[in-house]
Amino acid sequence: MKKIMILFLILFSFSIFAEQLPQIQYEKLTFGTNGTLEVMTWNIQNFPKSEYTVDFATGIILAIDADVIGLQEIESDSAFVVLLKNLQKQNPKDKWNGFRANTNEWEMNLAYLYKSCMINVDSIYQIYPDDEKYHYPFPRKPLMLEFSCFDQKFFIINNHLKAMPGEKNMMRRKDACRLLDEYIDEFLSEENVILLGDLNDQLTDPEEENAFNIFLDDKQNYYFADWEIAADSTANWSYPYWKYRSHLDHILISNELFDEFENAGSEIKTITIDKFMEGEGDVRYKYITDHRPVVIKLEFVE
Repeated sequence: MKKIMILFLILFSFSIFAEQLPQIQYEKLTFGTNGTLEVMTWNIQNFPKSEYTVDFATGIILAIDADVIGLQEIESDSAFVVLLKNLQKQNPKDKWNGFRANTNEWEMNLAYLYKSCMINVDSIYQIYPDDEKYHYPFPRKPLMLEFSCFDQKFFIINNHLKAMPGEKNMMRRKDACRLLDEYIDEFLSEENVILLGDLNDQLTDPEEENAFNIFLDDKQNYYFADWEIAADSTANWSYPYWKYRSHLDHILISNELFDEFENAGSEIKTITIDKFMEGEGDVRYKYITDHRPVVIKLEFVE
């Protein structure tokens, strides 16, 4: 009897001191709809940054309901596999699949998650893979996803450009954008291209300090779909901390997608997880990541 009592007290103590996880109003995060293509970018900082990150990320991804997701900072391959299995188990009808690169020396790898029921993947590969030659502009090699959907071919280029302020780092980002433009111009000049990721700089910087001039100046061929978010200081920015508040996660589309983005059912949005999570931004940072997802919705009208 005494042993049973001791065991009860131990279990009771654990129940008292067990961490009370914050609740998320997942239904408030929904963005995806039937008949549209949703593409999302999300930096899940040092994934997984807590023992609860995988479960939270699973719930958030299922709630947002994007069809293709470009991820950054996926450090753990085993955690990525668990995340993918969670998606497959909790939502089998969408036939989730995924791919994680494994070439970054600091394990800050890029990855994709996608619904196989929605898209037909042709290939996933890195561009500018020569680390000796291209490490300066690309500390993380861009990850290309080729797929078909709505009887069209698409190319998504997932990026995580050099971080931190300063002219040297800005020039590294600028050089990366130049090379990405050259690649698109040479190989994808007439294709549906979406370039996304944590690009680690603001679209609205002055021209002499702007890493994205090569895209911003070429209005005939490119458009940052999140421009209006970036240009509005009151908008929901993707990196929301007051001291460093900025909009760093972008989605660029090629001119082949301009008409689709203008359709009534198309839009772009920053998903404000923290606004629907107990404890808001500090708790999101503690358990999940420092970045908010950015998602584009494209309606294709026959």
